[in-house]
This record gives sequence, structure tokens and C-alpha cells, in this order.
Amino acid sequence: MGPESRGAATPPIPAAPRFRLMGDRSFLVELGEVIAPDINRRVQQLMQRLQQARLPGVVELAPGYRSLLVVFDPLRIAPGDLKARVLEAAARPDPLNALPAKRITVPVFYGGEYGPDLEAVADEVGLAPEEVIRLHTEPIYRVYMIGFTPGYPYMGELPEALAVPRRSTPRTRVPKGSVGIAQRQTGIYPVESPGGWHIIGWTPLELFDPTRRMPALVEMGDQVKFEAVRAVET
Repeated sequence: MGPESRGAATPPIPAAPRFRLMGDRSFLVELGEVIAPDINRRVQQLMQRLQQARLPGVVELAPGYRSLLVVFDPLRIAPGDLKARVLEAAARPDPLNALPAKRITVPVFYGGEYGPDLEAVADEVGLAPEEVIRLHTEPIYRVYMIGFTPGYPYMGELPEALAVPRRSTPRTRVPKGSVGIAQRQTGIYPVESPGGWHIIGWTPLELFDPTRRMPALVEMGDQVKFEAVRAVET
């Protein structure tokens, strides 16, 4: 049977949402078992639908890689009613590719004082530092979620060849703008803070500015491309 006679591949049926109680005022809506772009898009879509619904009693929506935390006031909405509304929102057939997104290029100064862990990462994965830089700048990363500190983007997926565990001893001070990696993730520290990821570079971009209309430069669902530069721009 030739390729022209084959039917189109049937897309996998999304898993039904699972609810995990997180006390008497919140529950976690799990939409999948693994970290994957399609699952994360469903999380983003569900969050946007619930935001648009403006359900009484919903206090906060906090998205993760594959789940959405729903915080609510049980005196204003019954948990059973809220779960029914969540299931209704999750079942709507709106296309995932309609979600808003922007692409941002991030200039990075790799190695030396800007990336103190670059050499150690290269040794651990058995590559030259230049190859680590090439692999890190190759993908277009998805911003899976924002967390840890205001504006901190968790992005993936890092090439498997660069997957290293978190540092055994976290730093008490990681400079603002530091670019780090851990496991299959990469991220940028928007403010000076402690941190346990391997720092391989630094960017001058301002990722978080509370005076801007949109304080965070990137949001869940955005695309990020890293670009290696050689000297600090003055």
C-alpha cells in the first residue's frame, strides 16, 4: 500500500483531567504525565478559559509544566461545582495553535566570568565548551512556565547531550541575567537570587521590570532563541 493510500494519522486523545486536592481551598488539575509542549499548551489554554469565565470564588490560577493549581474560596463556590466548570472548560475543542505567543532572541555572553560553570559542564558531558554553546543556542525553546522568582522562565527542552543534574551545592548568590541549565531545562535569572542551576552565560536583557505595563519580558507559551555574542555592549 503506497503512502497516498494511507489515512491521516489519528492524533492521540488527550488524557482526561485528574484532580488532586491540595487542602480545602485548592486543587491541582493534572493534564498529563510527562513534560511535553502539547500538554503544556493544554494547561495554558485551560488557564485562559478559566480566566475568561471569571468564575466567582476563584482566587488564583497557577500553571505548571503539566498541571494547573486552582485556588478558590469554598464559601463562594462549591468544590464540586468548580470541578464541573473546569471539566467543561477542558473539554472545549478550541485549537491549541490559536494560543498567543511571541518569539524573543536573547543575546548571551558564554563562559569566563559570565558563565563560570561552562567548563565544568563541558567536562561532565564530554564536549568542548564551543560545542556546549552551539547546542545551547540551537533549539527554539518553549517557555513552559514562570516561577521561582518574578519573571523567571522555565524553558525546554534542552538538548539531551547537555542534560546535567542540578549543582550539588547551590549558590547563595546568582547574578541577575545569569543563564543556567539543569536536566532538560534552561532558564534566566531575572533578579539576583540563590540558585542551583549551572551558570553557563549571562544576558543584558531586562527580564523583569515592575514599572513596565507587562513586567515580565516573556510569558508562558512564548518562544526563546539564544544567540552567542562575544563582547559586552557598551
